[in-house]
Amino acid sequence: MNEVIDVAVVGAGPCGIAVGAAAAGTDTRVVLFDRGPLTTSLLNYPYYMTFFSTAQKLEIGGVPFTIPDPRPTRRDALAYYRRVVKHYGIEVHQYHDVESVERGGAGFLLRLRRRDGRTLAVEARSIVMATGGFHEPNALDVAGEDLPKVHHYYYEPYPFTDRDVLVVGAGNSAVEAALEMYRNDARVQLVHFEDRIDRGVKPWVVPDITNRLEKGEIPVHWRHRVAEIRWNEVVLRHVDTGETRTIANDEVVAMTGWRANPTLLRSLGVTIDDETGIPSHDPATMETDVPGVFIAGVLAAGHNANKIFIENGKEHGGRIIRALRAAGVR
Repeated sequence: MNEVIDVAVVGAGPCGIAVGAAAAGTDTRVVLFDRGPLTTSLLNYPYYMTFFSTAQKLEIGGVPFTIPDPRPTRRDALAYYRRVVKHYGIEVHQYHDVESVERGGAGFLLRLRRRDGRTLAVEARSIVMATGGFHEPNALDVAGEDLPKVHHYYYEPYPFTDRDVLVVGAGNSAVEAALEMYRNDARVQLVHFEDRIDRGVKPWVVPDITNRLEKGEIPVHWRHRVAEIRWNEVVLRHVDTGETRTIANDEVVAMTGWRANPTLLRSLGVTIDDETGIPSHDPATMETDVPGVFIAGVLAAGHNANKIFIENGKEHGGRIIRALRAAGVR
């Protein structure tokens, strides 16, 4: 990889793939690098998840997302985005961790580490950060969170059968995990710092979880937070009164959300709002306040990861490539 890349994309998720698809048919060379496999973020979704968005809204680059059902599953999406990469011949280097990016050479110098430990340097005229919002979970910051019984990923219900499980949160991930484990013989309880399930829960799931909560089939602790996690129990604290209660517990499934990693952006001098976590950028082009550095996908939403998803983040690729070509960058 001795020649200079026109656009180096850090991240090979759907929004990174959209950058490559937008450049298809042009003389702009786009190369994607990812510290893991293609669409790593989707691999971390629950195995049997169904997307909220329809297949059509998740399409990239005009490649039809054809399935018999209106909403795709995780498995459908994994197959589809790999098909997009093959269709356009997008150049992807998996298991290449971008450790640093700095000014140099033709524009930027990326230093990467392969999984076998070997390092290499790559020059690029422009950089697109499409690293997503799943770098690390939002921690509970309580004693006992490091116990192996605490899970920030949820894949399937079977490891939790005949276990006392506390699900933390009341968004889509938490609600769907609670229902799935309940139906596979786990003794599930829910804890949430508010007094209702989140407004963004899928509408077809709301009646199901509401009925389970109202009937006491899934006990819920509204207006409580986790105060401490122990091997065989969890201490909950009421957010208003401060009173605590202790419940029997074998497993904690903390669906508390995830956060992006802005380290590379900060190292390049990109301004990031401390309150919102949003990098300074032009929404029309996705270029940051550092010329030649662009963002794509959920990074543009800062701390509010639910604001940008595949169906609107995929549009960033076209904006970036159009802006670069209008500026005379190949």
